[in-house]
Amino acid sequence: MTKDPRDIIVRPLVTEKGSRIQEAGSNQFFFEVRKDANKVEIKQAVEKIWKVHVEEVRTIRLPGKWKRLGRFMGRSNGWKKAVVTLRQGDTIELFEGV
Repeated sequence: MTKDPRDIIVRPLVTEKGSRIQEAGSNQFFFEVRKDANKVEIKQAVEKIWKVHVEEVRTIRLPGKWKRLGRFMGRSNGWKKAVVTLRQGDTIELFEGV
């Protein structure tokens, strides 16, 4: 069963750290991805959606945070972050001017 590339990439992450890394000249972009997506699927999805060449994909699984609502404690859902390094010269227009 093949997954749609737009289902694998949940959303791009625009953070201060990500902006700082891009300003330093690194060709890395950050995405929130599905928890069950692997590096090969993430690479294929980014290449298909934005027509770029991916050199490296690193993933990080982040646990959910504990939340309190009155006397009740609960945990928000965990998520997975992908750091995608593109080939020199390639860029994603979504992140330009951010």
